[in-house]
Amino acid sequence: MSRSAQRRHARSRDPRGHWRLLALTLPVIFAILLFEGWTVHEVDAAKTRRPCTQPVPGSVDESGPVLRGIDGDKVSSAAPPARTVALTYDGGPDPEWTPRLLDLLREHHAHATFFVFGAQAARHPDLIRRILDEGHEIGSNTYTGADLGSSSRVRFAMELGLTRKTLAGTAGMRTDLLRMPMTSEVDTLCGAEWQAARKAAADGYVLVAADRPTRDPAHGLVRQFSQTELAYDETKRLLDDPHADRFTTVTDAVGMPPADTPVSTAERWQGKALNWAVAAGNTFTHIMTWVLGVAGALGLLRLLSLTVFARAHVRRLTRPRPGAPWLREVNAPVTVLVPAYNEEAGIESTVRSLLASTHPYLEVVVIDDGSTDRTADLATWIDDPRVRVIRQPNSGKAAALNTGLAAASHDIVVMVDADTVFEPDALYRLIQPLAHPAVGAVSGNTKVGNRRGLLGRWQHLEYVFGFNLDRRMFEVLECMPTVPGAIGAFRRDALMGVGGVSEDTLAEDTDLTMALWRAGWRVVYEESAVAWTEVPTTLGQLWRQRYRWCYGTLQAMWKHRRAVVEVGAAGRFARRGLSYLAVFQVVLPLLAPVVDLYAVYGALFADPMQATGVWLAFLGVQLVCAGYALRLDGERLRALWSMPFQLFVYRQLMYLVVIQSVVALLLGTRLKWHRMQRSGTAATQQLRRPEAERQLSAR
Repeated sequence: MSRSAQRRHARSRDPRGHWRLLALTLPVIFAILLFEGWTVHEVDAAKTRRPCTQPVPGSVDESGPVLRGIDGDKVSSAAPPARTVALTYDGGPDPEWTPRLLDLLREHHAHATFFVFGAQAARHPDLIRRILDEGHEIGSNTYTGADLGSSSRVRFAMELGLTRKTLAGTAGMRTDLLRMPMTSEVDTLCGAEWQAARKAAADGYVLVAADRPTRDPAHGLVRQFSQTELAYDETKRLLDDPHADRFTTVTDAVGMPPADTPVSTAERWQGKALNWAVAAGNTFTHIMTWVLGVAGALGLLRLLSLTVFARAHVRRLTRPRPGAPWLREVNAPVTVLVPAYNEEAGIESTVRSLLASTHPYLEVVVIDDGSTDRTADLATWIDDPRVRVIRQPNSGKAAALNTGLAAASHDIVVMVDADTVFEPDALYRLIQPLAHPAVGAVSGNTKVGNRRGLLGRWQHLEYVFGFNLDRRMFEVLECMPTVPGAIGAFRRDALMGVGGVSEDTLAEDTDLTMALWRAGWRVVYEESAVAWTEVPTTLGQLWRQRYRWCYGTLQAMWKHRRAVVEVGAAGRFARRGLSYLAVFQVVLPLLAPVVDLYAVYGALFADPMQATGVWLAFLGVQLVCAGYALRLDGERLRALWSMPFQLFVYRQLMYLVVIQSVVALLLGTRLKWHRMQRSGTAATQQLRRPEAERQLSAR
């Protein structure tokens, strides 16, 4: 990369504000989901009522159904007069049955008291307003219908307080009427329920119980209904009862002042804020249900597609197609370009592995890009006439490759990273697809050399299950987006035709591959050409490497976006390859943190067994596909044990890399080149591997 390009890519710092935004957004989303789970799925809902340990006080047992004042065990109560019925409906408002009940009451010129759930009132504010507009009365049935006698102190206060706020935001009113859930007649206010009733009365509530359904309306009656079809039919029969003259609200029936009182402007806006939060949470959970379903379906589709296309790739290799042209063996001389910057840990192993190749017709050009260590000296000291070392001031990898390309002596060029160790037959196998005149570039099979340790195993699985399985599919679909810098073969005239290696992006290998497609060349994958590369050994190094890869890939995708509307090989590549990258390497990772958060929400609040079952099923599919990929690559299956742990750390890191890259690109940030600190462990570990195992992996 030239100095001007370096300045261009480094002219602004990485953005930091978006991490603060993400750190704020995810807790807010989690708070919304937590509140939604608390209200909808009723965590700590106390749905099981405690058995009564002592009966209701005698003064309560002999009182009327409306308890207007409670002083210790003494009560002041009221009951409707003869032939007066106070109709009451618990729960809701229900979008189906509440309107029907209102229509029925209006038809008979009757009024009633609706004891509503605050959570339902927040979801159906129009029904709350209709109830009030038609002269009916609103009472509280708590926020979620939790049993107050079994609720914790926090739950008790929130059940009543949130209902008040909801009604304030919905209708600008508050109510002092309360019907405790799971109670009916006054004698059901026993044990813990009585203690809860005393606490509610101390907060200013008038408790409303009900008379027995068998009581004759001629004696006066508070009748309790739910909001169902059965309640509708029973209400219809009661309204036609000749023993009742008046059907009215609770307060009107017992001669009390109306229970509805207006609230202040501040209380109303607090209620509106609560209702907006509830609506947002409800909308968000519905959207995320669809997103989770679509993401899961796309994930499964990708896994199945990878497996199917990998199988098709294997059949293509093992079963020659009738009429396919016979291709000659390629034995042409090769120029191998090895750009290097401070690579003294691995440069000697890389060059010697190339010199040990079974393809003897090669020259190795090491381009030292201004190293400050002994990289150039170590390469120079290798006593072999096939090795040339070119020194240049530090200009970046792309510039180093162009320097080597200008010095190349042969028509076939292989580009190699300075931390890569080649199998002896890798170079020969890599160049064989170039026998076809339409092939301009060949991707080799990159494997992880330093795979010891959990992080190394995770990257080993990613290379085999992700990168290499992807490449099989890309070749079948003819849309290979990247020839990796670690091992790739090119026609020199194809490279010169696209202007060499571009310095426009930080993913010069992806940019170059896309440019070749647009120039009309085919790019293929040769899985038998195996090279071992050194991967990062710390999370910090991994972050910097993947951030550069992802950022550069996004740059390349944007640079070559117009290929989508082109014809021929370029258009086919773009519509398949770029679409795949956009969906599976950009969009889904951007949604992944929220999807994972919602999955945790489902496990905690919805159906833990179902959520766990879905997760295990998806993991099982991944393990099967990963096992198939390992088998195709001749790798041992024992690496699969680390895959479940990969989902909790490694995958999250990769998602955050994509988020960081997208935000950086949108903000116009120019990313600096991050170099990984090499240790040479890839070469060391590969040299120590038994020969039989190396041959198995190279097959």
